[in-house]
Amino acid sequence: MEEAGFLFGGRESASYAFQQLRDVIESQEQVIHGLKSTMAIQEEKFVSKEEYEAVVKKLEEEKAAHAQTKGLLAKETEKLQFALGEVEVLSKQLEREKQAFEKALSSVKNKVLTESTKKDKLITKCNEIESHIIKQEDILNGKENEIKELQNVISHQKQIFRHQISDFRIQKQQENYVAQVLDRKQKKASGLLSTRGFKGLGDK
Repeated sequence: MEEAGFLFGGRESASYAFQQLRDVIESQEQVIHGLKSTMAIQEEKFVSKEEYEAVVKKLEEEKAAHAQTKGLLAKETEKLQFALGEVEVLSKQLEREKQAFEKALSSVKNKVLTESTKKDKLITKCNEIESHIIKQEDILNGKENEIKELQNVISHQKQIFRHQISDFRIQKQQENYVAQVLDRKQKKASGLLSTRGFKGLGDK
């Protein structure tokens, strides 16, 4: 790319130099035409040999300079044509690289779009899963609260049951004690009756 930029810059420089040379040639041609006109006028008038030779010398110098400028212009024209050819080659290469770049860029854009679509789908799915998890957590929290309430009820019922068992044991102990007392009294009463019976038989 730097080479292309250099050649494009060289093209502009060559065009500028080419235009300058054309300007110089036109200026020289105007001078030569003026000198010829001067010589024509001088030929009509009487002039000295020195003046005539000076004008002729100047004309020859201008012609030599003009020929040199035309040669330089030919060289610059050749350089310009070469630069234009290089520019055309590089322009075609640049166009191929541009098309390849645009193709690669399009491929990357399509890939980014595909990945972006996948990402959006994943985000949507994650949001749905998160929403489901939140609902499940709410349900679990409700179940945990129900379990806690049931545990409290069971704990309360256990306490009541313990009290009932304790009362039952006390009552049972009392009943056993009463039964034992009654049994002892009954046995004692039976013993007394038996003793009295034996005594009555002895008296007879």
